[in-house]
Amino acid sequence: MSVRREIINNNEEICEFKLYKYLGDALPVVESLEGLIRELNLIFASDTVNIELVSYVMKAYKSNPLDWKKYAKFNRYRYTRNLVDEGNGKYNLMALCWGEGHGSAIHDHANSHCFMKMLQGSLEEIRFAWPKTEGEELEEIARTRLHVNEVAYINDSIGLHRVENVSNVDTAISLHLYCPPYNRCSVFNQNTGQKSACNVTFYSIHGKRVKGREPQVPEDN
Repeated sequence: MSVRREIINNNEEICEFKLYKYLGDALPVVESLEGLIRELNLIFASDTVNIELVSYVMKAYKSNPLDWKKYAKFNRYRYTRNLVDEGNGKYNLMALCWGEGHGSAIHDHANSHCFMKMLQGSLEEIRFAWPKTEGEELEEIARTRLHVNEVAYINDSIGLHRVENVSNVDTAISLHLYCPPYNRCSVFNQNTGQKSACNVTFYSIHGKRVKGREPQVPEDN
């Protein structure tokens, strides 16, 4: 499956004019999480996926706790990754649940595309440039606060990132889409740029806890 690469900046509105160019007046209406999944399955039925359209439908869905509360599985020590939909093998859609102060390691995305939409609370995304030489401290290139219903996009050509719930009193929940899905990525030491491999797993699948599956350190989002 090839993916048309168009970078979507966090603070940039999705250009509906470009989408009209491809779809005419048939922009999808998304009224529920179930509806979002239907639209995503239609989009990913093609061998060429429009990144702007994926971003549009992710943003078009307005967070409703009645839709996603069964996927909201928290762990007191670390954030959790909860599978919502497998996307016919072409993507994974998951809810990530962040307790107060929980954050990810700095990580790449294994040559996948990553969309992140806020469902509850807020998260801070810190982006880093790839290390140029071994032993080099990672250079921070951007820092953005994401709020409910906002959508961010990143891939490895943009850089690395870390995501964190900086609140000491509020939890946060984000909806992530990875295309194609992956179960292994790289995490990075901020001070040295040292890279190590990390397996990624699910804390729950379709709303049911995976027995004996506890988040490991370090973990990727």
